[in-house]
Amino acid sequence: MPWDEAAVPTLTSPAGGTPLLERTGGHGPHGSGVPQYGRRGAWVIAPRGAYDMDSVAPLAQALDSAVREHPVVVLDASGVTFADSTFLTLLIRAHRSGRLRLVAPSPQVRQICEITGVDGCLDIRDTVDGAVA
Repeated sequence: MPWDEAAVPTLTSPAGGTPLLERTGGHGPHGSGVPQYGRRGAWVIAPRGAYDMDSVAPLAQALDSAVREHPVVVLDASGVTFADSTFLTLLIRAHRSGRLRLVAPSPQVRQICEITGVDGCLDIRDTVDGAVA
């Protein structure tokens, strides 16, 4: 099993109909509190706060659903105050789908991407508008 599959469980979303994320008023399922919205044909996820192995599940579910359901997924990382390797694993998994654009990473997210070299393979943009253009 690849390391990224072992580190982050695959979370599924309900099939058919209006995507659950749209029905919940812009937040993830089950009150996860991960803000999400559609913008010019892309799906934007704007997590806020700290993400580690104990808190990443709602974001993992949001990203997993988004990369399956939308042609372009934008992760606005400007509000992420802490991120560990679990968060980084999510970025890599979403990147493999060919649909992820990382926007305005906070200094902490930028640092973990630079240290690991992931910044060289991710599509990093300055603004949400630039990422959905």
